[in-house]
Amino acid sequence: MHSSSRRLLAAVAVSTVVAVVGTACSSGSGSTDSKGAGSGTYTIWDPYPQFDKTSAWAKLLDECGTKAGVKIKRTAFDTSDLANKALLAAQQDNSADVLIVDNPVVSTLAEAGVLTTTGDNKLDTSNVDPNLLAAGQSGGKTYGTPIGANTLALYYNKKVLKTAGVDVASIKDWKSLTAALAKVKKAGKKGITFSAIGTEEGSFQFLPWFWGAGAKLTELDSPEGVSALSLWKNWLKKGYAPNSVLNNTQTTSWQEFASGDYAFAENGTWQLANAEKAGFDYGVLPVPGASGGTAAAPTGGEFVTIPVQGDTGRYATSQKLATCLTSTQNLYDTDTTLSYVAPTSEVQDKQVAANPKLKPWVDAVKSAKGRTSDDLGTKYPKISEQMWKAVQSALSGAESPKDAFTKAQSAAK
Repeated sequence: MHSSSRRLLAAVAVSTVVAVVGTACSSGSGSTDSKGAGSGTYTIWDPYPQFDKTSAWAKLLDECGTKAGVKIKRTAFDTSDLANKALLAAQQDNSADVLIVDNPVVSTLAEAGVLTTTGDNKLDTSNVDPNLLAAGQSGGKTYGTPIGANTLALYYNKKVLKTAGVDVASIKDWKSLTAALAKVKKAGKKGITFSAIGTEEGSFQFLPWFWGAGAKLTELDSPEGVSALSLWKNWLKKGYAPNSVLNNTQTTSWQEFASGDYAFAENGTWQLANAEKAGFDYGVLPVPGASGGTAAAPTGGEFVTIPVQGDTGRYATSQKLATCLTSTQNLYDTDTTLSYVAPTSEVQDKQVAANPKLKPWVDAVKSAKGRTSDDLGTKYPKISEQMWKAVQSALSGAESPKDAFTKAQSAAK
């Protein structure tokens, strides 16, 4: 792609990026160094500012550099900041050699001409689960490989369910889940908490129910989509979920669950360490589909990508670095550090053998789906914004679920 058209696309893409990133990742800030001088230094940009240079992650980057015979210059950015910096660097032909980005951003960067394809850079993705790889695909091409995935499931408080006389094995679909919530309320406890805030976090949390109803993002106002929104609306109406969900982030929703009063919380893999500290016995259940089975939940997590360079001689070493970071042993170590489920079955099996509590998360990730999958690419942020607005409108009582989604669909078009 010519730099002038790339510049134009990149400028358009900056606004797109801001809307989609940061749903399921940690954040902080980093410095903005450009590429180190000399071909013996390779730059890696990542969204993990929580890990300093003494961390296992930073040491892994250095080790991969040593193996490839180069020095690594690493810069860590806040997730949303990283995407914008990557677009600007590409305009100036000053891209990092290896870029690790939130998965919904991959298609935005790819469509802006910032990334090389795995066909060009020879990254091997043959062992990666296809549903996870799909988040990094656009226009039939693949732009990187996932470093790990996180997703959503239902945490449950065993004591609250026992008090209410609910057998968790009976929860197989929406009807049985709603019946369990009714029993919990009758027993004087609180039902379920989630995040329905008017941001990407709200869409992220609504998607398992939307997809679990059989709805498609290209048809927000389908009867299936409306049924998912009606489910949430009825839970609020009957007092099975609190009105605070309208302003809840995934963090504040977790804090409600951690109080010990709630039977269920929809939340992510990244809360596992907090769950261990909560002080009560908990379990994890994949989000059920409307009529049974496991609903597809959206994947969070990052892709290792190789940006376009003016000096194409750099690609061979960049490929070595990316391959090292995503090797079986390194994936296991990295994904354990990040509380991620690995993107390959081999490493997932190893994770479950080491920690059986990861089993429901591996099952959830195997059924999960990228937000930009189905070749939605850069259309996703626009659809998502209309989705979270409709959820807010229906749950606050401003519009019926049907009217909210009818309006959302016409705006998303």
